[in-house]
Amino acid sequence: MRWLTLYARSRQVPASLAMVVISTMAVWALARDGGAGPGDPRLPALVLAAGAMAVSIGLGGQDLALDRTAAVRWVPRRAAHVLLGGAFVGAVLLTVQAMGENMATTAFVVRDSAGVIGLVAVGATVCGAQYAWTLPIAWLSFSFFAPPATSVPMQVATWMLLPPGSAAGTWTAVVLAVAGTAAYAFAGPRR
Repeated sequence: MRWLTLYARSRQVPASLAMVVISTMAVWALARDGGAGPGDPRLPALVLAAGAMAVSIGLGGQDLALDRTAAVRWVPRRAAHVLLGGAFVGAVLLTVQAMGENMATTAFVVRDSAGVIGLVAVGATVCGAQYAWTLPIAWLSFSFFAPPATSVPMQVATWMLLPPGSAAGTWTAVVLAVAGTAAYAFAGPRR
């Protein structure tokens, strides 16, 4: 069990988890005034993207060369880190929703948390852990200002804000989650 504690501390997991909870509570407090309406997907998507940003700080260790030469199998640890981070981000939002303010359905939260954590994992693999947050924020920013999604390519581009039953949104999130987790698990963060 000592290796798990050391791993969590080296990846700044306590700080990440605290930031996920703080950012979710802050957005929940803003949503309590009823300004956006219960069907508006922008606030829950913002909460999930902020949570994924907080998780992204732990996707790179203190010394990448040491990580790559260590005598441990990194593939399952990296995959577990990404998957548990995404599950925690979604669980915190669902828990806060249970306190009274219903911002999104469970299907929406599961789909978007899986997709944004996949984007963060792709960002860590391509850009490095310090810039892993850029992909989900850039994609969410585009989704906020994009025209209405009438074509399939535009639905794929705005998948974060689509209703949970849309095929394009679900498949985009699944592909991002699987590809991001696999890429990060096998390649690790960029130096």
